[in-house]
Amino acid sequence: MYRLRDAGYRAYLVGGGVRDLMLGRTPKDFDISTDAHPGELRKLFRNSRIIGKRFRLVQVFYHGGKIIEVSTFRCRSEFEEDGDEAAVLAQNNTFGTPAEDAFRRDLTINALFYEIEHFTVIDYTGGVQDLENRIVRMVGEPERRIIHDPVRMLRAIRHAARQGFTVEPETWAAIRANADKLALCPVSRIRDEFMKDLKSGAMREWAKLALASTLFFRIFPCYEQQVPGGEDPTFYDAVETQGNETLTLLSHVLDLIDRYCREGQALTDELLFALLLLPWAMAEFDLLKRRHEKGGEGHRFTRRLREAVDANLEHLGVKRASKEEIALLLANLSLFAQHQQGEEWPRWFAKKSYFQRGLTFFTLYQAVATGAPPPALEAPPPSPPRPKRRRGGGPHRGVRTAAFAATKGGIFGLKK
Repeated sequence: MYRLRDAGYRAYLVGGGVRDLMLGRTPKDFDISTDAHPGELRKLFRNSRIIGKRFRLVQVFYHGGKIIEVSTFRCRSEFEEDGDEAAVLAQNNTFGTPAEDAFRRDLTINALFYEIEHFTVIDYTGGVQDLENRIVRMVGEPERRIIHDPVRMLRAIRHAARQGFTVEPETWAAIRANADKLALCPVSRIRDEFMKDLKSGAMREWAKLALASTLFFRIFPCYEQQVPGGEDPTFYDAVETQGNETLTLLSHVLDLIDRYCREGQALTDELLFALLLLPWAMAEFDLLKRRHEKGGEGHRFTRRLREAVDANLEHLGVKRASKEEIALLLANLSLFAQHQQGEEWPRWFAKKSYFQRGLTFFTLYQAVATGAPPPALEAPPPSPPRPKRRRGGGPHRGVRTAAFAATKGGIFGLKK
């Protein structure tokens, strides 16, 4: 920021970094906005690169893997001014002023600027007051902003869940009215936004807001018939205590995931999705009662489960191999329940290729079902090193064949 100022440009610390500092928290990263254009930034910072398609950003690299993203002030596009509701995510590469840039941002608490001339916070949208009142509010007219980019709904409930804030009534009504428009967004954006929440350590609170706003059912439609609806997030606390088994199990799953994330013990994506689908699969397929099915009936059950998992994760862009792994973890849960014998397992069972992964998932299930403390997870064994390939051919297999030269004849070019 000082280098930009000394070069004659304006530069501000913006977004979540300012919000977290005002809340007394340590920001995960810092973003800078400036009136310098990407090309000018690139000349000023040689340790940088230009990225982005919809809008060009500059990443400045520092020692220790630290990256500072620098963007040029943007203005509201003609698309937003006209209020055309027929399209989503219009192209916009138009530069603007700090005020215009602030009104482009999604939430008021993310539209704060910090400047280094007088060490003050600049607030164009009322974000400081919303921070003091612990409110999440959409910048501008919520209905229109959501239609332009439905992913903003996920960001609103994310910050409400993480900070313990309340979603402002007009913003909340617009989210509930437009939850179905989330399907208009690219699959990759929905998956990336959801994975941030899944690994945030605040998934339990996020789920309450997502269920009440019905956004949860847009991400996991399989729960729509199993979990009751309610506009107030506190409704789900009451339903859980009334004995809705699916919701109770889902709540315990979310508590387990949050605990691992807060303690820094990373679960694989396959384990996370298998856990999230576990309450649905228990109710839909009665997994533990499938332990006695063998032969053709067992194969048919596994196939039905795989097809159901595929249908419920396809819209999130989960890779095929991951979906196969998730289905395998769920399908084999009954085998682990059937063959559990104290601390020892049958030798033939322990030799199965899926045993270690399945055992980890079964242990997590036991913690969820019984309320026991979650076990410490062991790091997965490292993959065996690949054999080095010899130049000019594949790996040597210990078999040599004779080489003939067409010109000279004989073996190794020697005459007969």
